[in-house]
Amino acid sequence: MQSEKRIFDDLAKVLNGVAGTVAGMGREAEASMRERAREWAGGLDLVSREEFDAVKTLAANARAEADALGKRVAALEAALKAKGGTAPAKAKPSK
Repeated sequence: MQSEKRIFDDLAKVLNGVAGTVAGMGREAEASMRERAREWAGGLDLVSREEFDAVKTLAANARAEADALGKRVAALEAALKAKGGTAPAKAKPSK
């Protein structure tokens, strides 16, 4: 009876050791995959979220300024035409 209990104790110790080893291997594999993903992403030409938002804001500001300048030019052309002058020919927008 005592030997059966000892066998189960030894078996529990072995299984506990195996579980710890498997868990350690899982953590090591996860760390390795994270490192490989960082290396892969580092090789790509990606921008950070802050840089993206900054460029997006600059583009929106430039678009608003271009619209305001277009309205100003249209108003100046209308004023020139009202004075009897001739408005210059409209240039084709560049693409």
